[in-house]
Amino acid sequence: MIHPDSQITKHILALLILLSSGLAAQAEDVEMKPYTEKIRGTDVTFDMVPIPGGEFLMGSPASEPDRKDDEGPQVKVKIDPFWMGKHEVTWNEYELWMFSLEYEDRLRLKLGTNENEKESDAVTRPTKPYTDMTFNMGRDQYPAISMTQLAAKMYCKWLSAKTGHYYRLPTEAEWEYACRAGTTSAYSFGDDPEKLVEYGWFFDNGDDTYHKVGLKKPNPWGLYDMHGNVAEWCLDQYHEDAHQQIADKKMTDNPHFVPTELYPRSVRGGSWDDDPDRLRSAARRGSHEDWKIQDPQLPKSVWYHTDAQFLGFRVVRPLKTPTAEEIELKVLGPIIPEGARTSKITADGGNK
Repeated sequence: MIHPDSQITKHILALLILLSSGLAAQAEDVEMKPYTEKIRGTDVTFDMVPIPGGEFLMGSPASEPDRKDDEGPQVKVKIDPFWMGKHEVTWNEYELWMFSLEYEDRLRLKLGTNENEKESDAVTRPTKPYTDMTFNMGRDQYPAISMTQLAAKMYCKWLSAKTGHYYRLPTEAEWEYACRAGTTSAYSFGDDPEKLVEYGWFFDNGDDTYHKVGLKKPNPWGLYDMHGNVAEWCLDQYHEDAHQQIADKKMTDNPHFVPTELYPRSVRGGSWDDDPDRLRSAARRGSHEDWKIQDPQLPKSVWYHTDAQFLGFRVVRPLKTPTAEEIELKVLGPIIPEGARTSKITADGGNK
């Protein structure tokens, strides 16, 4: 963990205060409707879709073809309303933080720096990758890939500070709830995997690569690529018996397993490199240290899963902004392991 007196910790605490202040409190009064967020100082935008609160059966029934043991037993859970990214986070968005492009654009346009941007400038950024992380599969409007859960969470922290809206990764329960969109079938469009080609990119039609976001049909709530294209990080520690734990511990109100170990962490959705069964609404997966075997750095980078070229994420924004304590629990958790190599933006735009 980061030392409590470190500059990074001080910036984190400042951000928590900002997000739990009057700015964040406004979220409770916001009408639940779609909106487009433009990142100041850039031409980059992203769309958010309202997801109504409700209850659903999490997991798959024992009768569902290709069902895995970690998908049950089914358990009824309650989910509070939130917004979810219409698409997976693209390189257009992610590289603004990853390579400090937003900071450089702000300097170029002489926009000055507001209080939100002072906080976002202080958010830790990745070390430079040793290779092109798109792996020549495409950049403009393609999903960002191969980041660790830590990197995805730090991007959310930067985005929260930058916009003044609280963004984070979805919990597994939120992700499945949004993917199902009120359905109880194997996929959000029904049970027939033959129809998957209309809704997602997977092994049979992916041509060994990811694709631009939003090219297939959306699910009933207007979310694209929930089945396939790239698998997506969730906020939880992966537990094979998570559903049973939810039932036994009565964690049925917005369940979330706070990570306590580096592996495995939860991933959902399936990818361009998966068979149809991995793209079902209830299908689960845990991260693995083998996802960074090719990383030549010693110790291995905390920012990149070089071998997980199938892995990305999307963001959510809860209607009710949590307290600073809840933010620290849900978003930050274990932040950076001891001895991690990091890169931090400085006042003059350099890295150190």
